[in-house]
Amino acid sequence: MITKNDCDIKDINLADQGKKQIEWAMQDMPVLCQIKERFKKEQPFKGMKIAICNHITKETANLGIALKEGGAELLAIASNPLSTQDDVAASLYRDYGVKVFAKAGEDIETYKKHLNIMFDWHPQMFVDDGGDAVSFIHQNRPEQLHEIIGSTEETTTGIIRLKALEREGKLAFPAVGINESLTKHLYDNRYGTGQSSLDGVLRAANILISGKTVVIVGYGWCGKGCAMRARGLGANVIVTEVDPLKALEAVMEGYRVMPMAEAAKLGDLFITVTGNRHVISVEHLLSMKHNAMVCNAGHFDHEFDVAGLKPHAKEIKRIRPYLDEYKLDNGKSVLVLCEGRLVNLVAAEGHPASVMDMSFSNQALGAEFIVKNKGKLENKFHVLSKENDIKIAELKLKSLGVEIDTLTPQMIEYLNSWTVGTN
Repeated sequence: MITKNDCDIKDINLADQGKKQIEWAMQDMPVLCQIKERFKKEQPFKGMKIAICNHITKETANLGIALKEGGAELLAIASNPLSTQDDVAASLYRDYGVKVFAKAGEDIETYKKHLNIMFDWHPQMFVDDGGDAVSFIHQNRPEQLHEIIGSTEETTTGIIRLKALEREGKLAFPAVGINESLTKHLYDNRYGTGQSSLDGVLRAANILISGKTVVIVGYGWCGKGCAMRARGLGANVIVTEVDPLKALEAVMEGYRVMPMAEAAKLGDLFITVTGNRHVISVEHLLSMKHNAMVCNAGHFDHEFDVAGLKPHAKEIKRIRPYLDEYKLDNGKSVLVLCEGRLVNLVAAEGHPASVMDMSFSNQALGAEFIVKNKGKLENKFHVLSKENDIKIAELKLKSLGVEIDTLTPQMIEYLNSWTVGTN
């Protein structure tokens, strides 16, 4: 029987389809499955209460199942109001015994209510995505900070917040930045975000990318992936940046690089991937050509200033489920996808399972790292070891049927020598 203490989901009758989705994703997550089997034997989380504040997708479900197989009692809430897959949420509750508080399209009041429910449950550890949970407990539940032995963080955005807390000397428990692992940010951010963001645009708007001018705002790993995929679909790609090194890299990759004030007048489609605020300002939005399309692949909905655009809109018209036309007082229209929220998780399904296999394997091992080092870690930002990255990469290659060479003893000796040079 469903009670308000166990879940807040859209419809339990969706669980059958959700279970199929979870099992489908599981087939493409071989590394996480191997970790899950080890957790099942070793029970590293036995008797622990672990909360997940993440996008409630079929891939996240498999992370939760791995933690639960490791002995944890589990509660899951959404890390974004629009990204929940309701069928998955229903199955997680019904079939896997997870307390779930997540609905697609929940309003901000409900979203914050779920954050309160999460900490009313008194978890000892939590998996975070975007830093909302870590920010919430530090600002609203300081009396509970001593209960938390650690957290793990999935995203660049969340790591920005963790590092800010550490800089100010306010981080009250150890936090592991999963996004710093190479097998996460190289694989997930570049290949996952690149594909899923363009997938979201195509599902939301059904436009032809080829021949269009696509402006990628930010050339970090996510921006590199989006630029690569847009060019692969035939787009003329412009990159905007504030970092000289990243801007130079974009130039050397053959992209046009310019300030946003110039790019705003040229772009047909804009994708923000910075983790920063108002990188596309109201002034930029107003200077765009008629029917320019704007979307965001960063975590929060303030990368471009949707709120600031509203006073200039004579009419806001919903054209498609995730496409709104802002008819402006200057006679032009701007097309906003997904209300400025994550286009790849709102209009599409986020990263494919094979990508999240790497990310969530890091999350699972990050949680284990915190438990194994309970009481030994400083209240600081931590990263997993290079050995951890190598092990995940080895397991992934094995699952793909790919073999690589190994160093011979002579090669190892040469690499560690300073006496051998030109003969």
